[in-house]
Amino acid sequence: MITLGLKLFLAHVLGDFVFQPDKWVKGKTEKKHKSKYLYFHVAVHALILLLLLKFDFFYWKAFLTIIASHLIIDIIKTHVYGRVNKKVLFWLDQLMHVLFIGLAVYLYEPYTVSLQPLLANEMLLFLLATVCVTFVSSIVIKQSLSSWGLEAQQTTPEESSQQEIVQKSEKDSLTNAGKYIGYLERLFLFCFILMNQWQAIGFLIAAKSIFRFSDLSTAKDRKLTEYVLIGTLLSFGLALLISLSYKYGKQFVS
Repeated sequence: MITLGLKLFLAHVLGDFVFQPDKWVKGKTEKKHKSKYLYFHVAVHALILLLLLKFDFFYWKAFLTIIASHLIIDIIKTHVYGRVNKKVLFWLDQLMHVLFIGLAVYLYEPYTVSLQPLLANEMLLFLLATVCVTFVSSIVIKQSLSSWGLEAQQTTPEESSQQEIVQKSEKDSLTNAGKYIGYLERLFLFCFILMNQWQAIGFLIAAKSIFRFSDLSTAKDRKLTEYVLIGTLLSFGLALLISLSYKYGKQFVS
């Protein structure tokens, strides 16, 4: 089962992300099911699948399942493009492909999917820590520093600093970019602490300090500098507290 699944996943990754030029993607979006690039794309998938399966006729059901589903999914995707959020559409598209890969594997080696491991204490604690280190920390930091009234963009202080600086410089800023930077920053810290990679944490802090120093020196605003510094320290502090609490708490739920 593992070998077949890996081959099907590899074929999908190569066909969808490696051997699909931007020209083909644009052509499919514009002409939908009438685009020749749609069928080129499916043909590439078919060829990769045949090569990985070594042209073994035994896997004809898996081959037809993958190719037929891929064609149908891509046609539907081109027709709803523009009416559905691009990011949502991308992930739905990939999810459907993965489900059909799972179905193709099931045709040859039936398996059961159990949700019980997701409800285990260890997993519940991990999910709790992940939510706290991202969403909860973001709100806690914003509420903690809200009295200074600098969160004009309604994001957390340490996350909105880039937006604040750019706004003062009368430049454009990516929508919600600061918020996602904060999430990723704390998630990296969380992972590094779980792996006991304290050197990596130091590298992350140093890298962020360099970028922040450049931005803040451009802003020339002492209040904003203090605001960003406090928010950043709170962000790192919360990530550290939650990560260590998770490591300590695992011994009581396992």
